[in-house]
Amino acid sequence: MSSSGADRTPEQMVRLLAGFEVSQALYAFTKLDIATVMHGGVRAVDEIARRVEVDETALKRLLRTLTGVGVVEQRGEIEFAITDFGATLADGTEGSLRDMALMLMETHYRPFERFVDTVRTGEPAFDIHYGQSFFEWVTAEPERAELVSAGMASMTDSVQGDVFAGYRLPDGDLVADIGGADGSVLTRLIRDEPARRGIVFDLPEVVSAAATRVSEAAVVGRISLVGGDFFDGVPAADVYVLSTVLHDWDDASCGVLLGRIVAAARPGARLVLVETIMPVTNEPHFSKQSDLTMLGMVRGRERTLAEFTDVLAAAGFVVDRLVPTPPTSPYGIVEATLAP
Repeated sequence: MSSSGADRTPEQMVRLLAGFEVSQALYAFTKLDIATVMHGGVRAVDEIARRVEVDETALKRLLRTLTGVGVVEQRGEIEFAITDFGATLADGTEGSLRDMALMLMETHYRPFERFVDTVRTGEPAFDIHYGQSFFEWVTAEPERAELVSAGMASMTDSVQGDVFAGYRLPDGDLVADIGGADGSVLTRLIRDEPARRGIVFDLPEVVSAAATRVSEAAVVGRISLVGGDFFDGVPAADVYVLSTVLHDWDDASCGVLLGRIVAAARPGARLVLVETIMPVTNEPHFSKQSDLTMLGMVRGRERTLAEFTDVLAAAGFVVDRLVPTPPTSPYGIVEATLAP
């Protein structure tokens, strides 16, 4: 038996097992705009309850619980203050994860009731629960597509934000962000490079969300929005960006997508992957939690650098480098070139 975790206690195991209760508490804190109302100062429970129209006693019990996870602080008997950590669940704050919280709880939570079946069969819990794939379900209703686009944009603006610090794309006039959703990644990458043009390519019902992003002055007129299915084909470009796209798909599907890029790419095209890179050691890493999400929700997976290298090589790409990224970022950038 491994001694790893020997310093943990039974109480800590109970806390882990009850993690779903904390998730629901955080969801209520976010969905009911409690975080937003609390942002900016110490608030009395009765004031918060009145402003968000909730039960005062239930609210106090919720807030006391959330002191235990660092989201709020209790100040005396009836007053509470939101922490900087908790403020990430408020609307309009820098690096807000409010949309991600809503997305996770409104799209991921119920399917994970079937996660035992996923481990038994290897089939995504989402498919088992809903009888269709996550992507089919999302695109069936515009509101769902908007929810997911907003959630992923909040990840780009917060958790993924540091990965691009000081980074410049490989040379190339035309950059295509494949699976580019709301255009937040491409906008950031070419904002300060006026000679570059870009294409945000995603499903028609998804890419429409990019209109607001690409209307900002720095990129207006330089980014086109193109709707389509990347398994059918992609636009021609000099540089292709795939930001947290390959992890959604199994190796065979990744091969099809990369094959569509190969067919459309200009000679010597470069590929830029933004993904979490799974370590091969024991330390905690964001990719390990994310891989659990992939297992339950889709048919994709997080990969080690060697696994990414193999997937790219099978499609005709040679990995050039793993770009150094800030230690605060759980994401990595892999650059590759289409072999002659």
